[in-house]
Amino acid sequence: MKNTRRSYLDNIRWGVQIFVVLYHVFYMYNAEGVGGGLGKITSLDVQWYDMFQYIVYPWLMPILFLVSGISSRLYLEGHTHKEFISSRTTKLLVPCTIGLFAFQFIQGYVSMALNDAIDQMPVVAPVIALPLSGLGVLWTIQMLWLFSLLLVLVRKVEKDKLWDLGAKADLPALLMMFVPVWLSSLVLNTPVITVYRFGLYGMYFFLGYFVFSHQEVIERMKERLVFLILPAVVTGIAFCAVYFGQNYADAPVYKKVLFTSYGWFACLAIVAAAAKYLDYTNKGFEWMRKRGFGLYVFHYLGISSVALFIAKPALLPAPAVYVISIIAGFAAGFVLNEIISRLPFFRWAVLGIRRKKDVR
Repeated sequence: MKNTRRSYLDNIRWGVQIFVVLYHVFYMYNAEGVGGGLGKITSLDVQWYDMFQYIVYPWLMPILFLVSGISSRLYLEGHTHKEFISSRTTKLLVPCTIGLFAFQFIQGYVSMALNDAIDQMPVVAPVIALPLSGLGVLWTIQMLWLFSLLLVLVRKVEKDKLWDLGAKADLPALLMMFVPVWLSSLVLNTPVITVYRFGLYGMYFFLGYFVFSHQEVIERMKERLVFLILPAVVTGIAFCAVYFGQNYADAPVYKKVLFTSYGWFACLAIVAAAAKYLDYTNKGFEWMRKRGFGLYVFHYLGISSVALFIAKPALLPAPAVYVISIIAGFAAGFVLNEIISRLPFFRWAVLGIRRKKDVR
């Protein structure tokens, strides 16, 4: 079977997971009105360090969908559609369905208690409400599973014609792709739970598959890395300057041209830089690669638990809460991954691991 693994894609994944943990700590205690967390716990007039959220949010999830699109193409070069759907169903669909009842209801309890929703819940509601509330960060893998199903249908129709066309993308074409990316952000957005942006994230996934899975496209990007970094830096500074203090995670901000152009250029720069400088592995990288998904699945339980049991009753000063939250996020991610990945039923239900040999 053809070996299609590209180390830089693995390194992007686990690197992004580290940023996700840090992002969720700042998000949990943000002062910009972004709902879902505990909210501001300091007496500062302006939490300037919240700028971190504006720096990473426009590209943090998009790049995961882009990389997933690339990886889907590489996987399908050596596997059938049936094998692809089977693997994606186990790895993606099972954890965000069965896994909610097997483990993530714990996250549901913490999240609902954090928002004072537990006491208002009817007696029979926990059976459904807690697992659904425990979905948390797993919305991403729900969408990836749906995109994977759609990809199989698309492949049966386009017969690699679009994929062959994607190989021709040069630097101007790549930069101008921010236009369809922006247009995609305007459609297929769910009205209440705004993280489900099917247009935007679907565009990233399919561009990853049709364009960025071509090694010749990646080589062009590596050669012109500076021309990708510059627009990312310029639009990033502009986005932070214009929108700092506004709710970046909701409309209308995430539909703005500046939001999507910065996110797009940042993704181009990150992919090119990783392909140029991080296309290798070592013991440390390999250790993180095997635990990146577990870190993503479990980290928020650690952060939200600190928010509920320490920050909400104001047991410690804000600086200590931030530090403990960061430690708890990584500790929960790594420790729970080590435990759950060794339990026969739970490793399948929660982490999508079918056999014990898949753990490592």
